[in-house]
Amino acid sequence: MTKTRFAVSDLTGADPYKLATGLIVPRPIGWIGTISSDGVPNLAPYSFFNCMSGTPPTFVFAPGRSVRRDTLDNVREVGEFTINIVTDEVVDAMNSTAASHEPGVDEFVEAGLTAVPSESIRPPIVGECRANIECVVVDIVDIGHPKHGNSLVIGEAVQFHVDEALLDGTRVDQAALRAVGRHVGNAYSRATDLFEIMRPD
Repeated sequence: MTKTRFAVSDLTGADPYKLATGLIVPRPIGWIGTISSDGVPNLAPYSFFNCMSGTPPTFVFAPGRSVRRDTLDNVREVGEFTINIVTDEVVDAMNSTAASHEPGVDEFVEAGLTAVPSESIRPPIVGECRANIECVVVDIVDIGHPKHGNSLVIGEAVQFHVDEALLDGTRVDQAALRAVGRHVGNAYSRATDLFEIMRPD
């Protein structure tokens, strides 16, 4: 094969973003629920998202700082958020919450979703999702460009909500979950083409 080399220092505009997001695929989607100090819920999807540790369960997502976002304001003020797992059943509603709104808009209402009270924290969970995670913020770290970078939000889980039909004890049936991942642009994929490889001893 012949490879083209790119020095990041030579790239301009959105080129670094295109390469990064075009290669790291599919990315899981963190559909993040927050609430303002005034009690207004917010809901937005982030594909800069993942699970970073299992003990305790620790998750990260990274909102951009180029424009002011309710999500980032809310996690700074309240220190809590929910993760709502995106599957086939809710992918269109998830996409609708990616729209830009004026500050203070309740995306649960805009998307016609049910805001179910959490067990342990203030932000609600999405009732239509088959699984949800309640988290408390551990740290927020600004990364990247001072104006156009992101803020890495680190949170620990305090409560899981999982559809019983997906569970065998605490093991989640991946084929039944049908999680959706983000690619680049408007492209998404479903986690349905599964295969197993036995790990060596």
